This record gives sequence, C-alpha cells and structure tokens, in this order.
Amino acid sequence: MTYKSINEHLIDNVAQTFKVLSDPTRIKILHLLFHKECSVSEIADILSMQQSTISHQLKYLKQLHLVKARREKTKYYYSPDDYHVKNLLEQTIEHTKHTKQE
Repeated sequence: MTYKSINEHLIDNVAQTFKVLSDPTRIKILHLLFHKECSVSEIADILSMQQSTISHQLKYLKQLHLVKARREKTKYYYSPDDYHVKNLLEQTIEHTKHTKQE
C-alpha cells in the first residue's frame, strides 16, 4: 500500500476543528444540540450559562460549519451542521469511555 499524505490546507482545517472542539463549553453545546434544536436562550437556560457566552461560542462553531442556524421570525435556532459532526463527537465520547478517561 502506498501512503498518500493529506494536503496542508486540509491538515490546517482538521487541526482548527479539534481546537474548537477542545473547549468544554462548546462540547456541552454540541451535545445538547444533538438532542434538540435550540435557540441561544434555550441553550443558556439548559446549560445555566449567560446568553452572551453561548452566542460567542456558537460563533466559533458556526464558522467551522459544526453548527447551522435556522431563522424563525426574530429567533435563530441552532442544530449540528451535518451527521459528521455528531459522529465525531460520539466517537470521541465512546473512545474516552473505552479508555476509562471519563
């Protein structure tokens, strides 16, 4: 089998994704959004955090296409961008449980 390296641009994007996912608040937000679509105020209430904190974190998640927003009148509702995001977090959670680092 011949090894073919990943291009540098893709490596940088993957590294940036892992950087964004390294924040506990962002992991909590993503985990919640896997269970239901939520507005900023709903996320803040459920996670007992400030709306400004949630908005700030959603900005980073949205920039890397980890979450998407849907507008309904004056509110935005957030959900995972696609199933890859859910798989990535689920696999990481399962790996952590498997290695007993929980």
